[in-house]
Amino acid sequence: MKDKAKNVKGKSEIRNLKSEIPLIVVVNDDGIKSPGLRALARVLMDLGEVLIVAPRDQQTSAGRAFRGGGIAQPAHCEIDGKHVRAFAVAATPAVAVRYAVLLCADRPPALIVSGINYGENVGNGVTISGTVGAALEAASLGVPALAVSQSAHTMYHFSHSDAVNFAVAADWGKHLARRILERGMPRGADVVNLNLPEGAQPTTPWRWTRVSRLNYFRSIVKATRRGKSLKGYELALDLDSLERDSDVRAVLVDRVVSVSPLTFDLTARVSQKEQARWGKGHLVARSDWTV
Repeated sequence: MKDKAKNVKGKSEIRNLKSEIPLIVVVNDDGIKSPGLRALARVLMDLGEVLIVAPRDQQTSAGRAFRGGGIAQPAHCEIDGKHVRAFAVAATPAVAVRYAVLLCADRPPALIVSGINYGENVGNGVTISGTVGAALEAASLGVPALAVSQSAHTMYHFSHSDAVNFAVAADWGKHLARRILERGMPRGADVVNLNLPEGAQPTTPWRWTRVSRLNYFRSIVKATRRGKSLKGYELALDLDSLERDSDVRAVLVDRVVSVSPLTFDLTARVSQKEQARWGKGHLVARSDWTV
């Protein structure tokens, strides 16, 4: 009986020890086979236990959409000779996050890191980003969230090309992940959005930024035999209108690392004077409506 009690206690100690190890979920929008995902998982293994739950297929520009589902399929993932638990979900990044937190994790995650994305996620297009969408979904579930993106030519945005080197971006992701684990999220922020310029190094300065209100990419309109159509997108920015404290200026112009704290509060700060100009009260009588 004494030995039995000792064994039970030993199991309890092991279980408690595991619960003290941070569980870090890694997700992305480029799919389970993306080199950026693997590069991020590799460095985060130094900070805790890594669990990968990612879309089965390419999901770039999915935003926070809820599509897909089914069974989370176990995926073989070995990094530097170590087995990493990984699952592929036939769904969007946001749904993959839900699978990670509600189905795949054996305990509450300490942090969810989304990336590393092929291409920067800055400007008013951040709401399009599946990388940022996954981080927002994590935050909605009460989990600290970090999105990591590496600037790259548009030709690589839907690829798994090895031409994009994620090593430095991974180190930056690890640096901010450690800071979040040790200090918590910045007060008032739901997501930290990290963007690296091309050619960034560990010694590159970083800057707190805000999301630019400007378009960063524009659709390419091409004429066809059947009329006009949209064929991809390209960088198109009015530098004269670019805000000095924006994420776009940091990454594109000043070539520094951008760290933007994001929040779910999309409410515009409309002044009382402007509210008064709009007026208040009730709808006009139905007889006054026009069609």
